Amino acid sequence: MNILIASAGRTSSQLAKVLLKQNHNVSVIESRAEVLQYVHKELPTDAIFEGEILDPDTLEQAGIKDANVLVASTDDDKVNLLLCYIAKERYNVPRTIARVNNSKHAWLFDEKFHVDYALDQATIFSMMIEEEISAGHMMVLLQLGKGDFSLVKEVIPADSSVIGKKIMDLNLESVIAAIIRNGNVIPPHGDTVFMEKDEVIALTDREGLNQLRNLFSSQSIDRK
Repeated sequence: MNILIASAGRTSSQLAKVLLKQNHNVSVIESRAEVLQYVHKELPTDAIFEGEILDPDTLEQAGIKDANVLVASTDDDKVNLLLCYIAKERYNVPRTIARVNNSKHAWLFDEKFHVDYALDQATIFSMMIEEEISAGHMMVLLQLGKGDFSLVKEVIPADSSVIGKKIMDLNLESVIAAIIRNGNVIPPHGDTVFMEKDEVIALTDREGLNQLRNLFSSQSIDRK
């Protein structure tokens, strides 16, 4: 997959490193000298493109014509909106992801500006806190589709009822995206068995979220 990241701050650089390790083709655009000095220590030189983020020549040199995903992650909401709009309107980029710096601007980040996914950190953190309070150890990592779907993580406690059971036997209403076990990612299959301390990453809707809470919860808590 070809991924273009606009802005090379620390978060964007870490994202680029992860994506490169996953064998994606990643390009990062940055114009700030102090940031470029840092990012050249973190990323391969051929992944870094120096220039103004909204400059068409810079965008095209960085591969926007072939990009499958644009990540607009600058610290200026206006720039992020314009990037998403240009990416879709001029270059037909299939997917756009935009960082929201000021939650007051979040309502602008929708189909009008061709934003497929808006990452509003303040809103995400508040939702994570609310979910953490209401869901015990389950944490919401990301909200999708205007909050109708969630990417969640749960660590299976020692007395959970799912330990020793296969995914296929649980009639889950959610999609298990990954299981992290002893620091390794376990690709989930129907016959994968849940174990104590598994970190389960799942994509779910509101009904599926309630089911996961009940399945993955500690039995000792349930009995209180």
